[in-house]
Amino acid sequence: MRKESSASKIVLSGFDDLFGRTENMADEGLLREVALDELFEFAGHPFKARDDERFQEMMESIREHGVLVPGIVRCRAQGGYEIIAGHTRKRACEAAGLKTMPVFVRNMSDDEATIAMIDSNIQREDVLPSEKAKAYKMKYEAIKHQGKKGNSLNAISADSGESGKMIQRYIWLSRLSENLLDMVDEKKLGVTQGVDLSFLSAIQQEEVYDVLCRVHTGMSVIQSSRIKQYAAEGCLTEAKIWEILAPADRKVRKVTFGSRRLDRYFPDSYSEKEIEEIIISLLEQWKQEADDTRG
Repeated sequence: MRKESSASKIVLSGFDDLFGRTENMADEGLLREVALDELFEFAGHPFKARDDERFQEMMESIREHGVLVPGIVRCRAQGGYEIIAGHTRKRACEAAGLKTMPVFVRNMSDDEATIAMIDSNIQREDVLPSEKAKAYKMKYEAIKHQGKKGNSLNAISADSGESGKMIQRYIWLSRLSENLLDMVDEKKLGVTQGVDLSFLSAIQQEEVYDVLCRVHTGMSVIQSSRIKQYAAEGCLTEAKIWEILAPADRKVRKVTFGSRRLDRYFPDSYSEKEIEEIIISLLEQWKQEADDTRG
C-alpha cells in the first residue's frame, strides 16, 4: 500500500486574508493557466529554494492531483508575470513535468506586492535568519513607502508575532555580507554577534570573515561587542581582529615585504590591497599545484 504523503494532509489557511476574496475570480477572468516559462521570480525575492522532503512531497502531490491552490502573480511591464506567491509551487510543477500552472492575476503596486509576497512566506517554520533579515527589511521599506501612519516595526510585529525589537535586530542583520549571513544561517555565528558585526563597514566585515575562516573558531558575544566598539571608535584593524578572535595559544604570523622587493613586480599604480590579492591568488595556485603533485 502506498504511504499517504503529508502533503495531502496540509490545510491551507489565511489565503483570503492575504489576497482578498477568491470566489468568482474565474468569472472575472483573473484565474488563468499560465505557461511556466512566463512566470518570473519576484524581484529581490529573499527566500531560498529548497529541495528538501517537504518539496518532494509537494512535487508528488502536484504530480498526482495537480496544483490545488493557484499561485498569485501580477503582470510585468516587459511581458510575462511576476510571482507574488507560488515560487515553490512553480519549481514543483517543473520537477513534476508540468508545463503550466494555475494563477490568480492581481493588480498590485510594488509595495502591495512586496508585502503580500513577504506575508505569504514568512510564517514557514524553516525560515532562515538571513531570509527573515532580508524579508523584514523589504517589508519595512514597503510600509514606509506607503506612507501609512504608525510605527512600521509595530505593524510588522503584529503580522509576524515577533517583537518590534526583534524585527529591528533582523533588519540590522540584513546589512551583513553574504559570507557572514551564511555563517549565521549555518549557526557558526549567533544572531546577536551578527547584529554587532552589521555595524562594521563592508571591508571590516570581510576582514572579520577572513580571520574567522583562518582560526576556525566561533565568536562570543563579548568578542563581537569588542569588535563593534573598536569599529565605532575608528580603531578597528585586522591586527586587532586577530587579537580578539585568535586563540591565546595560537601564534599569529605576519609577513612584511619591503617596497624595493615589491617594486620589482608591481607598478606604482597598484594599491596595497591589489598587491595582497594577487599574492594570495598566486599562493592559492601554488598550493593547488602542490596538492595535485602529492595526490
